[in-house]
Amino acid sequence: MTRPIGYFVHHQGRGHAERCAAIVNALPQERPVTVFCARDDIFPPLRDGVTISRIPSLFEAPSDAPATDWIATPDTLHCAPVGWSSIRQATATMAGWFHQADPALMICDVSAEIAQLARICSVPHVKIVQHGDRSDPGHMAAYRGAAGLLAPFHADLAQPDWPDWMARATFHAPGLGVHQAIPDGAVARRRLGIAPDRQVAVVIGGGGGNGWADAPFGVAARSHPEMDWIVIGKIQRDWHATLPANLHLADWVDNPLDYLAAADVVVSSTGNTTCQQVLAAGKPWIAVPEWRYFDEQVLKAQALGRAGTALHLPQLPASAHRWREALCAARDMHDPDLQRRLAGQGAAQATARWIEELIPRIWGTSAPEIPTGKEASHAHRISPDHRGGPRRASGERHPGL
Repeated sequence: MTRPIGYFVHHQGRGHAERCAAIVNALPQERPVTVFCARDDIFPPLRDGVTISRIPSLFEAPSDAPATDWIATPDTLHCAPVGWSSIRQATATMAGWFHQADPALMICDVSAEIAQLARICSVPHVKIVQHGDRSDPGHMAAYRGAAGLLAPFHADLAQPDWPDWMARATFHAPGLGVHQAIPDGAVARRRLGIAPDRQVAVVIGGGGGNGWADAPFGVAARSHPEMDWIVIGKIQRDWHATLPANLHLADWVDNPLDYLAAADVVVSSTGNTTCQQVLAAGKPWIAVPEWRYFDEQVLKAQALGRAGTALHLPQLPASAHRWREALCAARDMHDPDLQRRLAGQGAAQATARWIEELIPRIWGTSAPEIPTGKEASHAHRISPDHRGGPRRASGERHPGL
């Protein structure tokens, strides 16, 4: 019988769940998968052989949580409150499954604590890698202890501060779990009721936080009366904002790809799904990070700017002349071919193959190989003699070795 895979999914937003569905649906039909998540209503359709095990949230306090916050959290953990019955129940469910199912692998998307739980329980794990300042001991312990690292973005968007061992252990899968089939622009405009010759700026706010305020976009729209400014996603109202008629607050929409296809320029935050879709659309782009833990969007926006795919601004422009400068700069640096190359393709199937190749290496049923930074969009292997970087001291290990 084929040994199962376990998969922990963070339930904030839908990106983690969509990534999970893409991977498990691409795995061989005979490979059973048990998904551990606090919600079961955020997943796309899953194939036969995939089971969702509901566990309590690891991040939301139960009603019986004691006041134990005075006990310090060690540097190797991020969210590990004392006395939560919900955490005991969740970790007991996963540890019990480890014992009973004898899994081939655990995939963690994302939690440094769950990755370390798998390692403590003697279960090999794959850790999803996200942007951000994750140099703390908790993240490094999760990465160091992994059999492999999975990054849902192009290798050209990797952070320069990541250590050499981490880069070698990472498989890049740009576009993983993200619907990137951008419709024809003219067709999208007809569906949205936008005139063919009308200039349009589309603003996309993220769903993982509170959203931007509307006042900056009132300034932007007033500074560009020849354009319609359409904001999709979460937005906060500023009492002092004066909003012109060419600014449209569309709120959440079911067809964001139509808006991307219709856009002449895009202003967005830098969540993973948004970034992958904008890259696939190949539009002039202003990337402005929203606040997230570990500065995830800040470092993602910086990576996009370094790669030349977007104009990175640390915050939204606060005046008409700065908005005009930003739009001109975004248009001047626009390289749609580069954007689409970094969007990637075929990520789910390539990731599934990588996982199925990794499992026999872990358990010694195939010849060991050096994990490399190969990528779904242009897979390649790096031989041990051509890895580059400093030599490791004798006995020093990195994930996957």
